Amino acid sequence: MPLFSVWFDLDADGGYIGVMGEQSRPGSTDGEAERRRSQRVPVQMWVEEVADRHRVFRRAGNLSSGGLHLDKTIPIAVGTSIKLQFTLPGDAEAIEVQGDVVAIDADEELGMGVKFTTLTPEAAARIEHYLNRALTPVG
Repeated sequence: MPLFSVWFDLDADGGYIGVMGEQSRPGSTDGEAERRRSQRVPVQMWVEEVADRHRVFRRAGNLSSGGLHLDKTIPIAVGTSIKLQFTLPGDAEAIEVQGDVVAIDADEELGMGVKFTTLTPEAAARIEHYLNRALTPVG
């Protein structure tokens, strides 16, 4: 049985779950695929949801410049605005972002996609640097 990585598409039209390497979702046009700002990169990192009275630790499964997918977590309602904090693999300093839940996984795996809504230029540059490093072949 083949093993597939799953990515979460956070394009301008909303969320979609697909298979890593897939060029576009069923029924989409080439223009939609070209609008994507960044590829999704598989990542294993803890993400802290920060609220006034609680903190919840969730696990990210992939990351793009526009958002991330939180794996195997009980999702919260689509449209909810959340504050997240995470440290990229190999980085020393935490990044804080504001995001909106744009989709939830309906299957038994559970999870949710978050689109970044507030991101400092420094945080955006650090994420982009990480993504470029992750997508550059070694050797």
